[in-house]
Amino acid sequence: MRSISLVLLCAAAVGVPALMGQKQPFTVDTMMKLARMSEPVLSPDGTQVAFTVQKIDLDKNTKPSQVYVVPVLGGAPRQLTTAGDTNERPRWSPDSKQIFFVSNRSGSSQIWAMNVDGSNAHQITKFAAEADGILVSPDDKKIVFLSSVYPDCGADDACNQRKIDEESKNRVKARIYTTLLYRHWTQWQGARRRHLMVVNSDGSDLKELTPGPNDVPPFSLGGQDDYAISPDSNEVAFAMNVDPDPATSTNSDIYVVPIGGGDVKKITTGPGADNTPLYSPDGKFLAFRSQARAGYESDRWRLMELDRATGRATSLTENLDRWVGSVTWSPDSTRLFFTVEDRGRTGLQMIQATGGGSRNIIAGASTLDDVQFTSDGRTMIYTEVSGSHPAEIYRATSSGGAGVPLTHLNDAVLSNAVVTPLEEMYADSSDKTRVHAFVVKPPDFSPTKKYPVLFLIHGGPQGSWGEEWTYRWNAQVFAGAGYLVVMPNPRGSTGYGQKYTEEISGDWGGKAYDDVMAVVDSVAALPYADPARMAAAGGSYGGYMIDWMLGHTDRFKAFVTHAGVFDLRSMAAETEELWFVQWEFKGMPWDNPELYSKWSPSYFVKDFKTPTLVIHGEQDFRVPVSQGMQLFTALKSQKVPAKLLLFPDEGHWVLKPQNTVLWYSQFLDWIGQWTKAQ
Repeated sequence: MRSISLVLLCAAAVGVPALMGQKQPFTVDTMMKLARMSEPVLSPDGTQVAFTVQKIDLDKNTKPSQVYVVPVLGGAPRQLTTAGDTNERPRWSPDSKQIFFVSNRSGSSQIWAMNVDGSNAHQITKFAAEADGILVSPDDKKIVFLSSVYPDCGADDACNQRKIDEESKNRVKARIYTTLLYRHWTQWQGARRRHLMVVNSDGSDLKELTPGPNDVPPFSLGGQDDYAISPDSNEVAFAMNVDPDPATSTNSDIYVVPIGGGDVKKITTGPGADNTPLYSPDGKFLAFRSQARAGYESDRWRLMELDRATGRATSLTENLDRWVGSVTWSPDSTRLFFTVEDRGRTGLQMIQATGGGSRNIIAGASTLDDVQFTSDGRTMIYTEVSGSHPAEIYRATSSGGAGVPLTHLNDAVLSNAVVTPLEEMYADSSDKTRVHAFVVKPPDFSPTKKYPVLFLIHGGPQGSWGEEWTYRWNAQVFAGAGYLVVMPNPRGSTGYGQKYTEEISGDWGGKAYDDVMAVVDSVAALPYADPARMAAAGGSYGGYMIDWMLGHTDRFKAFVTHAGVFDLRSMAAETEELWFVQWEFKGMPWDNPELYSKWSPSYFVKDFKTPTLVIHGEQDFRVPVSQGMQLFTALKSQKVPAKLLLFPDEGHWVLKPQNTVLWYSQFLDWIGQWTKAQ
């Protein structure tokens, strides 16, 4: 029997049944009522935080967003914008008297400005190619922003407008390509490229900073900006990948360009990815994150520091066996603060700019991000999120300690629902490796009852479950439906050391599968888990693992596979980021056919028996929809009960509000049909 240990993060559900008289289980309907806070920005005078709030309009199937502010010393948040359904990316003027932001209130995405009370809102840009991702220069004279322009037009507004109109009116919609990466994530490559632009703060003198055929910055799924303005307002640093075959390259580097336009200069030379440049407040150094190995998107992220005078780059976290996340400087330029994921939590560490060991500033049972300091360095603000609470803004002293929440956007909604704290467990895998998992119990939990179990397998595969809030795979919704939810972090997961992360490459269905099944064995032995009513679900790599489990175990009553990889050979030829499959499987299928056939679920169709719901977005270019259709065909051909749910208007993730509701309802209906959960 594999060993198991349970550690409660909070008090177990003692007294929860009594609360059920006042509160209801957490459902997808509850989730859709939550306010989604993001983009907090501290004012230069340290008195207020501007941020964006997105609230779901289910009837209109939209996610309108508005800009708010909240005092740093406490007080009620104030909504500043009301016009338009997209108001985001707030950025302060250096004197803290204005807020610049991006809005679609005029019919297109443009830069606007307003007073700190929301008055005198006025439009700054009227650019045909639109504007996003704004930064305001420290001297208040310039605004740097992103725009998708035609490279031969650049900042020529009339040229861009003419080509946009011609493209719109052209009845021929054919696409012609001669290079790879001709589609990415959810978009086909067109004639336009994302470039950095600059305009005076009054909207005059528009210029292009990064002309040419490359997108700037490279594609990202979110996180810290990949461009920054120097403290003296004279220069812009940015990440760019100029390799001729970007489909096989992760080699972005940091470049600089004068803020008024001019020659672009490369200042880093690493073979892997260099990104997220951040100037020190005194302008003497540039911090950035770096990966050492070419073509490996899951290499360890190191914190680098580049001396602008000498050009010498130094790794500050070479001895830290964890990934560096978001980074910020202390106001006096002597220290760097950065987030680090560790065993399902993300805390804050600090290191001297001169090097040495790092130390924890904030560590605990949650995930924090967006750290910023007041100019005197005494106070910091940040966001905090957990598996039982969405993001809110906090204030704390710069030395750490308990944070004080500045926002309570969702207290009213959550006060009417039972949200269960995450607990932890460990299981020993077949090679004695300790495997960590999180557990969410149903709201009416009683240790004397037996509950159906739902195992959630995370994507990546270099990803993890943790103390984080998600709207796409929300464990509280599944627990609220009556399931004991278990989220294992098998080999390949981040936050457990780079060796643990790398053990999945070339071994997708090997040690990671053993790890998952070790957790399954341990959970099945719990007195309140019903081993006869277990289901499992996953997306992306998690979907792959479900497809793999279809051919390797019959212990589950039902499966749900979302955007899962079914046939590795065809997947490699259809996906867009070829560096990923080339690293994970040591080449393309024609280079290494044995490894592809060894780990492809499609080779084990004859052993498929478990009823399976297959979900896929037709605009998914990372794991193309054909993977889901092939799997559904295989299941039906084998007479296995199966259902196919396709979203014509979604990609790798289901994001539209009404689609989200349907996704959860179909998911729960399917596993409920086979586990008979009540």
